[in-house]
Amino acid sequence: MTKYDLPKFPTRHGYMSEKIQLDYIAAAVEKKLFPVDAHRMPEIVSLTAPSDVSQPIQFWQLYSVLGQDPIVGIVQRFYERVFADEEWFTSVFERVGDLGHHINTQASMWIDVMGGGPYYHGAEFRLNFHHTHNAMQLMNDKGAERWSQLMRDTLDASEDLMTHDPRVRRSVNTFLSHFMIKYAEEFAFEYRSFFGETNPTFRRKVDFMKMTEQAIEALSEADLREALADRGVDVSKCEGKEALVRKALMI
Repeated sequence: MTKYDLPKFPTRHGYMSEKIQLDYIAAAVEKKLFPVDAHRMPEIVSLTAPSDVSQPIQFWQLYSVLGQDPIVGIVQRFYERVFADEEWFTSVFERVGDLGHHINTQASMWIDVMGGGPYYHGAEFRLNFHHTHNAMQLMNDKGAERWSQLMRDTLDASEDLMTHDPRVRRSVNTFLSHFMIKYAEEFAFEYRSFFGETNPTFRRKVDFMKMTEQAIEALSEADLREALADRGVDVSKCEGKEALVRKALMI
């Protein structure tokens, strides 16, 4: 099993990282992507990505893997595409600031949310103000589609900045999808998944050898069946939770 030596870069919460983390966890629990106690699970709430490649990287853990330069590099490549695009799209950004301005502000927001520390002053108030005042012209189906396509093109061309860890791209996709879903709801435009594969449903790591009998019995039938199967145990003839618990206790 592949493992990475993490963190590669020190992390800390920023001005908006903790709020965005809690919002995402609540949404993921509702969609059954996370267990109901996800907000108490260290491997989920930690700002350090798990070293075990079988466990996904949450987007607030990305800084621990990438550090500052790759994040700034992706944002820079994106805005270079934005400023080279059609006038109806580019002009909205030009009215706000030049290329350097957009790279600095967007990279600060990404670093803040991804666990790099307090970089994005003003937090969500600043972000919401930008979209409702500066970028309102693009907060619609046409603008969202063009923004998303340019971002996907950027990510597809930026594998060199995302390390060899296959989890990084899925985590970035998850980060972007979370915000795009949020904006689609707020500004009433259609959300379509542009960025590619996102993080899979979180699978709880279960080590029966380190668990008490009570802890094993507290697992759901689905968790028991999945954990036993992961250990190579044949559960095809186990009917009901009690049979699965007996199998687990024999390990």
